[in-house]
Amino acid sequence: MKLRLGIILLAIGLLLAACSSSPEQPPEEKTPESGAIPIRVFAQQDAGQNLQTNAFSNYLEQTYGVKFTWDVIPYEGAKEKRQISLASGNYPDTYILTAYIDQFSKAEELRYGKQGIFLPLNDLIDKYAPHIKAAFEQNEALRELNTAPDGNIYGLVSYSECFHCSYPNKMWLNRKWLDKLGLSMPKTTADFKRVLEAFKKDDPNGNGAADEIPLSGSTEDFGVRIVPFLMNGFIYDDDRDYLMLKNGKVDTAANKPEWREGLAYIKSLYEEGLIDPGAFTQSAEAYKKLGDNEGVELLGAGAAMHPEIFVGGETGSNRSRDYAPVPPLTGPHASYAVHDEGGINPGAKFVITNKATPEAQVALIRMIDYIYTPDGQIHAESGEEGVGWRKPLPGEQALGKGVKPLFAGMVKPEGSPPTNTGWVGTGHFYMPKSYRDSWVQGTDMYAPDGYERRLQAATELYAGKEPKNLFPAWNVWVDDASAQQANMLETNLKNYIDQNTLQFITGAQDLDAEWDAYVRGLDDMGLSAYLAIMQKGYDDYLHTRSK
Repeated sequence: MKLRLGIILLAIGLLLAACSSSPEQPPEEKTPESGAIPIRVFAQQDAGQNLQTNAFSNYLEQTYGVKFTWDVIPYEGAKEKRQISLASGNYPDTYILTAYIDQFSKAEELRYGKQGIFLPLNDLIDKYAPHIKAAFEQNEALRELNTAPDGNIYGLVSYSECFHCSYPNKMWLNRKWLDKLGLSMPKTTADFKRVLEAFKKDDPNGNGAADEIPLSGSTEDFGVRIVPFLMNGFIYDDDRDYLMLKNGKVDTAANKPEWREGLAYIKSLYEEGLIDPGAFTQSAEAYKKLGDNEGVELLGAGAAMHPEIFVGGETGSNRSRDYAPVPPLTGPHASYAVHDEGGINPGAKFVITNKATPEAQVALIRMIDYIYTPDGQIHAESGEEGVGWRKPLPGEQALGKGVKPLFAGMVKPEGSPPTNTGWVGTGHFYMPKSYRDSWVQGTDMYAPDGYERRLQAATELYAGKEPKNLFPAWNVWVDDASAQQANMLETNLKNYIDQNTLQFITGAQDLDAEWDAYVRGLDDMGLSAYLAIMQKGYDDYLHTRSK
């Protein structure tokens, strides 16, 4: 899972840092003796990490007088293991989950909060968390993200104002191959198909063998699924739950004639051998192995938030430079880009359960409040100065224009062992734009230390291309009475749409003969009931905002 760890680092910002070498002291509060407060923590842990011996874990124990007992699980199967943990009744004092891997949905958050399993954090924040409180006062959107319809804060989201993350479904095309074949960057769905055809037939890697793979992707997150980018030339595909808004009404894209046209287009690519069959089944590791194929380059185009998800940079295979971003394709009906509020995942990454003692509750909220400071955030995410980050050098520039650089990341060679000084992913709590813009970035966007600058430039091609009215999944809460039904319907419908999408593309089902049966199947599975629940959630959201 080392690749998975690398993806997370890049997705949330490789180049993190802080203002001083030793963390700031938290707000004044009498701290118990070291180890006086036992706290049991459920967390996800990647290969190479050890949260029990981690330097940041040890710092928190010494500073806040706690002694952690860790219930750690691997990234694989994280959601199921987290659900089993709660269902067993023998759950911990707190869940501190890893961004982009798994966290509690808004429906789960509300349900467990109403049941008294998750404690409201309002009073704890008011009394013991001045930095969280200040962040909520300064950013009303952040408060909304964390506040349930009943006014309680049952958990805290993972918050990062990450521009490049906000348009995750990008496409990257092998620029060397384009130049060799005398092709231009495609602008339309038809252009894109012609480029893929040339990649397949005209031997752009020059080895005399028909071994080129025109297009591939993966089945995980980070924008690596190929369907959304291609479908967005026909109808908006949010790569989440296939919901859209039309005249204030919540609807699905997955039963519309434009969706069918999009499937027919993608099917034509597949039938001509322009899409790697592995794109629908392979893991992130397999995808990157394809991009980094030893010897000749094989991959023409790859779907991903950023290219180093599927090819190595200068510290690896050095093929990242070969890939340029493809602007959203213009199709028969649309030219959309997926927008998901960037780095802000709906639901909670941190909760305190009713197992926690009053002393543990106070210690926990004080620890998270510290992570809400720039100093705390950098130590949580990147660990110790000189290991995961450093101070800026004279003349270095920040990512943001006109912004004073405050800290710089330390790029390590690909394959380097983890340092185990920070809570990588798990420590990702609060990264406002002011924080991210203060990272040092090199002026050469193709060098390792300029990677974020390259991603910003690529994302400018996608910014503003989303529909004017998006279903705000990150802010819609479903009332407790409907939450369980909504969860079940959402899971079943999404699985049904995904399975049929794959079958139509690969020819396992006949798109012409079986489309109507597929649409009826959506209705039979409760699509109208699901849309009604989402409509009520959306209406409630609008009502709350109007107050």
